[in-house]
Amino acid sequence: MINHPFEAVVIGSGATGGMAALTLAQQGLRVLVIEAGPQQSSFEALGSEPLNTLKRIRSLISGEKKIQAQHPGFWKSNPSLYINENDNKYFHPQKNPFIWTQGRQVGGRSLTWGGITLRLAETDFKAASIDGFGPDWPINYKDLENHYTYIERFLRVYGNKDNLSQLPNGDYEECLPFTTAEDIFIKKVVQKLNYPVIHSRGFGPHDSKTQGPWPRSSSIGSTLKEALKTGKVELLTDHIVEHIVINKSRDKATGIVVIDRLKNKMMKIDSQLIFLAASTIQSLKILLNSSESYRKDGLIDPSGKLGCYLMDHISTCRFFSMPNNELRPDEINKKLTGAGSFFIPFGTKLDPENKIDFLRGYGIWGAIDRFEPPFFLKSQPNTKTGFLIGHGEVLPYKDNRVTLSKKLDKWGIAIPHINCKWNENELKMVEHMNRTIEKCISISGGEMKPLQEIIKAPFFKQIANKSFALQEGPPPPGYYIHEVGGAPMGSTEESSVLDKWNSLWRCKNVKVVDGACWPTSSWQSPTLTMMAICRRACIASVKSQQG
Repeated sequence: MINHPFEAVVIGSGATGGMAALTLAQQGLRVLVIEAGPQQSSFEALGSEPLNTLKRIRSLISGEKKIQAQHPGFWKSNPSLYINENDNKYFHPQKNPFIWTQGRQVGGRSLTWGGITLRLAETDFKAASIDGFGPDWPINYKDLENHYTYIERFLRVYGNKDNLSQLPNGDYEECLPFTTAEDIFIKKVVQKLNYPVIHSRGFGPHDSKTQGPWPRSSSIGSTLKEALKTGKVELLTDHIVEHIVINKSRDKATGIVVIDRLKNKMMKIDSQLIFLAASTIQSLKILLNSSESYRKDGLIDPSGKLGCYLMDHISTCRFFSMPNNELRPDEINKKLTGAGSFFIPFGTKLDPENKIDFLRGYGIWGAIDRFEPPFFLKSQPNTKTGFLIGHGEVLPYKDNRVTLSKKLDKWGIAIPHINCKWNENELKMVEHMNRTIEKCISISGGEMKPLQEIIKAPFFKQIANKSFALQEGPPPPGYYIHEVGGAPMGSTEESSVLDKWNSLWRCKNVKVVDGACWPTSSWQSPTLTMMAICRRACIASVKSQQG
């Protein structure tokens, strides 16, 4: 039941939804946040062991979460934070698989976010001017700089000011220490290869005793929590947004149609401002289902680009063992987190000795001695286990797109069809990543091995051999859960779906403030930038309304 009048609707309660709700409330607006899933207690949402493991087994046997189980986060989080795939279907061509990870609960996918916070550089916003491929962003680094700083201070992220042109400094708490094994690895890589290796930037371990039940990396432990405290924000849970309603002139939205997913009842909610923060593909699904292509007198997209240019980071992962003979005991929290790890942030400043035959760049995330299996499950007990994961920029291709199929889900909404594949540029980039990773492991004295050879647990090899992450080639799009694009912002309505303030060109009171608005993907983890873009758009929207 909605108890108060409101001026803005925010669709989604995750990282960008929480930021939108907080920003709008701070600007004095009364806000309704609509979430497709339930509101849960911290115990229900975060779960505990061994119950989480039992739930994983049950969901795999039932087939409810077979696709999402491919992602490592499924194995360290409460599996209930991943949707039931039987109820939330999507399609893709058989030859072009796509892994769509979804979270339907208050907090959304922020509850499973890895928590790495990296800023984009000016060269990321203007990459097309440098190499000639795709569009430039209609905004630049200066447009987001103050918003980056506000969010980093608000969330209290950890990091170090490394003074790299490809990765701007932020405003951080003191960086978290490396493990001894990481120290040894990093010193050798820096000294022998002259690669930049830095403390990863982001969130540290969550301590419920001192920090409260919810991690600050989740919206419900930070932005959404503070938004609700203002008294200007209300939550409507278990309601799915079907489409946006616009006026007869087709130049202004008047509200949205939602479906109570528990009672299967439909209603219209009126609003002066609508902010889509449902996650990239969900927001595209709502926009497509609201467009003139699928609905009489629907939203107008002059560019014809709605749903096109879907991107995700391409990734590759290699595990390795480090000898234990140089190591001393560590007295630090070794939990793997966004800040408890390291980064090799190349961007486009790649090793010139390694042949570069592709556009754009990548970074490598790594950690050693932060997820050690018990010694009796290790093939070499006197070693420490590490990983290096490269993730790189994917170019915007028009054929990588989201459309709506003619089939309907259990709530009568068109099921999305996702057609996205790696192209030659990305495959060449992965080859380069693998050569660089192998070089780092070799020079540090490590030994690269498949994880199924490092761990000798019964049946592990059979499970690992089916994992996308542990195969030789790159996992398919969607695996890294960094999907962006599909409703790109730009400088003209002929070339983009949104203007530089995240508004639809022909319907200015509809704002897309999640990853769907990205014109290019860059190489950095995107969530911090999504939140900065969202905050900028919300403040501008209120000023525009008041002016």
